[in-house]
Amino acid sequence: MLDVIQIGVVADEPIRLEGMISIFDQPAADGHPPLRPLPGSLIELLRKKDLEYLVLDLHGLPAFTETLNTIRRERPDMRMIVIGPENDDELVLSAIVAGARAYLDLSADPVVVRRAIEIVTEGSIWAPRRLLSCLIDRLLRARDTTLTSSVPQLTTREQQVLELILLARSNREIAHQLGIEERTVKAYVGRLMRKAGADNRIKLSMSALSHSLHARGNEERV
Repeated sequence: MLDVIQIGVVADEPIRLEGMISIFDQPAADGHPPLRPLPGSLIELLRKKDLEYLVLDLHGLPAFTETLNTIRRERPDMRMIVIGPENDDELVLSAIVAGARAYLDLSADPVVVRRAIEIVTEGSIWAPRRLLSCLIDRLLRARDTTLTSSVPQLTTREQQVLELILLARSNREIAHQLGIEERTVKAYVGRLMRKAGADNRIKLSMSALSHSLHARGNEERV
């Protein structure tokens, strides 16, 4: 029998909290461990060192950015599923940098929220492709070198691979789209991780969004 995974749940309004908790009444997907909600205040849940996942409803919270910064400071290892307003790229970026593995808008269907939670506990990222595309556009426009004294420079091909990683594409999908072999994609991913100081794709994505990795502008042949 699979171990139960506890999921912290934070919502400012009682009705929304009840609705969030009811999401866990749904049976677990085949092969996925059961999920158990653990409602509480943000401070209480951040103190539970064995708690790895947190569903955070930003509706009603007066200070989104401060809340996310607090989580990042207190529990940088916390994997969050954030539910917040639409069309606020600044907030989405802040959530991802703070450790969000999923971002859904406030009108998200309970089934979608449940699926997003399961995706995150499986080690992946959940976000609409449109949203990821917006974040990539922001990444490509960004030139704020104050975030780091030495921003890693990428070749054009590395940049292409990175953009597809941010779109949650698999190595196979990247290889197909770029017309290269899958083992070549793996090599590029390894190089990107070394340049970003990351040991997995999620950390690589966060580093790319927060440190503005960008291309040198020279085409690399493969």
